[in-house]
Amino acid sequence: MRFDIAKSTSGMAYEIRNIVGVASKLQQCGINITWKNIGDPVEKGEHIPDWMKEVLSDIIKEDISYAYSPTKGMTETREFLAELVNQRGKIQIDKEDIIFFNGLGDAIARAYSSMRVDARVIMPEPTYSTHFLAEVHHASFPPNTYRMNPYRNWHPDIAELERKVKSYNSIVGILVINPDNPTGHVYSEKALKEIVRIAKEYDLFLVFDETYRNIIYNGQETLSLSDIIGDVPAMSMKGISKEFPWPGARCGWIEAYNTDKDESFARYINAILTQKMAEVCSTTLPQLAIPRIMTHPEYQTYLNSRIRHYEKLSNIAYNIFKEVPYIVVSRTNGAFYMAVAFNEAVLNHRQKLHIDVPEAREFVEDIVDSKIEHDKRFVYYLLGATGICVVPLTSFFTHLPGFRITLLEKDETKFEETIEKIAEKIVEYIESSN
Repeated sequence: MRFDIAKSTSGMAYEIRNIVGVASKLQQCGINITWKNIGDPVEKGEHIPDWMKEVLSDIIKEDISYAYSPTKGMTETREFLAELVNQRGKIQIDKEDIIFFNGLGDAIARAYSSMRVDARVIMPEPTYSTHFLAEVHHASFPPNTYRMNPYRNWHPDIAELERKVKSYNSIVGILVINPDNPTGHVYSEKALKEIVRIAKEYDLFLVFDETYRNIIYNGQETLSLSDIIGDVPAMSMKGISKEFPWPGARCGWIEAYNTDKDESFARYINAILTQKMAEVCSTTLPQLAIPRIMTHPEYQTYLNSRIRHYEKLSNIAYNIFKEVPYIVVSRTNGAFYMAVAFNEAVLNHRQKLHIDVPEAREFVEDIVDSKIEHDKRFVYYLLGATGICVVPLTSFFTHLPGFRITLLEKDETKFEETIEKIAEKIVEYIESSN
């Protein structure tokens, strides 16, 4: 090549999937892998009910399901979703305020790339990798973040958020993921209203990723963005990949609020739409399915049964981990993730776990050294010693060491045994350097 054409990635990696390569190599060494890294309910054994498959079978028989959709999305589906917002009565939107994408990853990429390079969105820390990578790639500079506090059940540091918003004029927006990925935190009404106040006072817009809005348990409650937004410009990001669940559909959308109240925000949403036009449209079939599945008489019962299962697993994991020294853990109350943080200074580069398989041991020891993050070192040793695949917490762009697990195992006994094994290995690993 005349010159190097590849854009720099700044050394960033999508560890949720990157670790699959490590696990696959260990599988070749004879290690049986227990996957706890990716939030795919179907891959973990979620059975899609027959009534949902019948809905999709009926749609496939319709010629329209094979056609392009309008660029913004199928009209009847956008009308249906707008009415769901309007029924709450706090804000009114119409179908023109909704744009469909090929999954929220597509929406996230276009939302950040449509901003000026000197405009920044402040993010929670830790934060979901797709948001972080898209925001940093858009600006080519490290992000501004506000901390989620593991010692306060991952509650956001609202004071830090406001200090940074006040100090950095480049910040034009605030990201909230509610319920949160990777921590499982469910934002309180008080925290959400404070964030809206900050956005209004400092003339910012809000981005709420509400992918897991309908997966909340343990008696927790929260508010949707549409309940509290008032006249602040904002967008809500939603999808069907986790809720139906149908991750392979790659179907998500944004709902834009108050574009009529801020000319600059309206131009921004139009810039996102202009990018979408270059792709023509998003996939038609899953859009057509949304109203029919969500209004099906079996839908809520099916969703509630899944929620009860996640609630049970969240409590199993919490009750085991809370007895383990060296870590900080909070009960997961939403989505299906749990983040576990290590106490300060308990990890070092001398710790290790015994790996029975010589080839696996050699492979792990070749990729761990004093230069990698301490929690990543633990995760690799855990993987080699037990076959349990989790994601290091520092991969969610925080300096706080730890790991994230999923609550997607259908076999409760197997799940409990897996958590007990992780708990045992935490102690063994940390005490190995004593």
